[in-house]
Amino acid sequence: MVTVHNLSKSYPGAKAPAVDAISLEVSSGELFGLVGPDGAGKTTLFRMLTTLLLPDSGGATVDGFDIVRDYKDIRSNVGYMPGRFSLYQDLTVEENLKFFATLFGTTIVENYHLIRDIYGQIEPFKNRRAGKLSGGMKQKLALSCALIHKPGVLFLDEPTTGVDPVSRKEFWEMLKRLKQEGITILVSTPYMDEATLCDRIGLIQDGKILAVDTPASIVKQYPEKLYGIKSEEIPRLLLDLRQYENTLSCFSFGEYLHLSFVNDDVQAVPGMRRYLESKGHRSVEVMQIEATIEDCFIRLLKQP
Repeated sequence: MVTVHNLSKSYPGAKAPAVDAISLEVSSGELFGLVGPDGAGKTTLFRMLTTLLLPDSGGATVDGFDIVRDYKDIRSNVGYMPGRFSLYQDLTVEENLKFFATLFGTTIVENYHLIRDIYGQIEPFKNRRAGKLSGGMKQKLALSCALIHKPGVLFLDEPTTGVDPVSRKEFWEMLKRLKQEGITILVSTPYMDEATLCDRIGLIQDGKILAVDTPASIVKQYPEKLYGIKSEEIPRLLLDLRQYENTLSCFSFGEYLHLSFVNDDVQAVPGMRRYLESKGHRSVEVMQIEATIEDCFIRLLKQP
């Protein structure tokens, strides 16, 4: 449904391209996640794929249509939910939905089955102005408007940023149901925990794709053993472990540090414990753990 080949885009005055020769493919009916921090190039890529920006070089097709030559066809066949709420704030919930349905030559009734689960939660507030809605309700209205014409491909640019945890969970449940309708979904997110909810993901940083695979496969490819370590003085523990000669990498993850060794033999953990005792650390907990998507992302960033 989506093919991208060496797509690039630079902005005037920028030191590096926003999107740098990206290539990827998204299959029909797939829930594909583009995962990376702010400034990684996610929005620029989505804006090119939805024909809002012209690429500098390379090419792409969406639902078989070229993003430059067939831009009118793409605009008629995709749904796009930008990262910032962009509906008409002075119109009511119902007026916004009717407006977008009319734009695409359809009606709310015709495709109500697509938005029933989503719109049903905000329908009691259908006469409220969109600008007066909460963050979660704005999100549901924006998604309803993006779906009302039954798009073949749905682009969602950081849809859960700034949304409460309950609304985030509800949103991903909605995406699973939409996938069952045969809609191909591309969603960008800075949240690594959301990556595991996608069929496949692309890890992106500095306009480049670092890896594309299923979340499970990316985690499985993590080559080193990983250890979770904590003590009563996490900041000092982090500094000391980063100075330890056998430390390959050490990063903070909540109350734990994630550590991997240069030489991970039977003496690795006892040797580290002796080193930490010499530095005055007490009550140090160490356990072997499974890598996360975030661990994999950090490791890929460190590769030349």
